Amino acid sequence: MTKRPRGEGLTQSFEHALVLPTARVTEEAALAASRFMGLGDKNAVDGAGTEAMREVLNTLDIRGTVVIGEGEMDEAPMLYIGEQVGSGQYEVDIAVDPVEGTVVTAKGLPNGLAVIALSERGGLMHAPDCYMEKLIVPPPAAGRVNLDWPVEANLHVLAQALDRGVEDLMITILDRERHEDLIRRVRAAGARVKLIGDGDVVAGLAVGVRGTGVHALMGSGGAPEGVLSAAACKCLGAEIQGRFIAEDDAMRERFAAMGVDEHRVYKTADLAPGEQMVFSATGITYGELLSGVRRFAGGARTHTLVMGYATRVVRFLDSVHLEDDSARVTIRV
Repeated sequence: MTKRPRGEGLTQSFEHALVLPTARVTEEAALAASRFMGLGDKNAVDGAGTEAMREVLNTLDIRGTVVIGEGEMDEAPMLYIGEQVGSGQYEVDIAVDPVEGTVVTAKGLPNGLAVIALSERGGLMHAPDCYMEKLIVPPPAAGRVNLDWPVEANLHVLAQALDRGVEDLMITILDRERHEDLIRRVRAAGARVKLIGDGDVVAGLAVGVRGTGVHALMGSGGAPEGVLSAAACKCLGAEIQGRFIAEDDAMRERFAAMGVDEHRVYKTADLAPGEQMVFSATGITYGELLSGVRRFAGGARTHTLVMGYATRVVRFLDSVHLEDDSARVTIRV
């Protein structure tokens, strides 16, 4: 019997219609941001990527609402939370990070990224702008780990799921003072640690793709990035577990107003419950998973990962963009 794809009708038309146009959104954001790569101005990087992303979103066949964006309306001039984009037929919620890693891009360091996720209304959690404790594992370990367990227990379960020893695991952790004890415990258990300065969305993506050399992401990072990671995990079959961190009473009041439980472990389906999901990420600077923008006279080359959940397709797009009419390029692998 032929296995039916996830969803029917609108689900399929939604993804078939928007997967490739969504890739163009992150490609254009990456191209714009790359013009400021290495110049040391993170605001210019972010501004260029955000403006380009917004411009392309407004050409799509969507009626979109930004639920994860650059900030609240009074904090961000564009792609703010609640902003309406597009003028088409598909009603979608949108999570964006036009430039994940503005500092690393400004410095020309690895793993700058343009990223977006689209889902049907209510398909992406409107997460508060706070920290989130995170655990991301690859598909073989999905459903087998638990954020409430000690880190050592999760490492042993992860190793069993991947049919390897704990000493063969590589765990990505943000290089922050708050993670000193976590890093010590991971190393004491026998696993190795890959410290990163920024960019836990691309780090989470790398966990879900075999062959990148990393096997889990642990520690705390931004909650909005957690929602983007959840959209990617859903498409890849990986798993994220997260717990929102309230640093003060004001944040607890915000949690209460938004219906967020600081004691609950939120899983992939909680953070990205949608049955229709499109995720796209384009490299701005070079990384292990995605190559950065490579410029030549009159054009550039981009590398994009774009996925649809219901359509069960993961695409790596290697694209050449001829930006000038007179541009000529010899295409090579």
